[in-house]
Amino acid sequence: MNQDNFQPILTAFQQMSNWEIAAALMGVAYILLAAKESQWCWLFAFFSTLVYTMLFWEGQLPMQALLNFYYIGMAIYGFWAWHKHGAKTDTLQISRWPWLWHVGFIAVGIIVSALVSNYLQQTGQSQSPMLDAYTTVFSVMNTWLIARKVLENWLYWAVIDGAATLLYVQTGYYATAVLFVLNTILAIVGFISWVKLYRQQKA
Repeated sequence: MNQDNFQPILTAFQQMSNWEIAAALMGVAYILLAAKESQWCWLFAFFSTLVYTMLFWEGQLPMQALLNFYYIGMAIYGFWAWHKHGAKTDTLQISRWPWLWHVGFIAVGIIVSALVSNYLQQTGQSQSPMLDAYTTVFSVMNTWLIARKVLENWLYWAVIDGAATLLYVQTGYYATAVLFVLNTILAIVGFISWVKLYRQQKA
């Protein structure tokens, strides 16, 4: 393959700001700590999404900026929820949803995403309306699942992060796309970790 094909990716990495690097590293720390059920994951999530909110707003990606602003609030809620149930006598345990709940979850996500995608297409506010809409809507919904320790949230994240990787490639955010490939892998690792913890709970 021609070396010139990799030049946009190399250039993107060279242009990464220290803030973007810090936000990405804190994002990785969040996922690793969440996989271990550590409430401190939400502290890293708070600061990572705070930085990303500013970066995406300055980069004229309003939907992604709003999504990360939402993440800030959920980071506060997640820390409160996990800390509230931190005592051994009142532990917020990992739970599983019945399959019908997942059907409803996916159906609602698809309907809302279609409406948002249609709006973005009509207004021309997004370079990739469909991917932008679906990743944003399902990310908003799925953040609630991880805050409530629903096991299947990791499977949703694997799909969402995979789609987000494609979104960032299409919009020229190559460095962030590479980081979301890592997030996709970590989501699978998180799922495996929580399955083991869930089985320990039931033992």
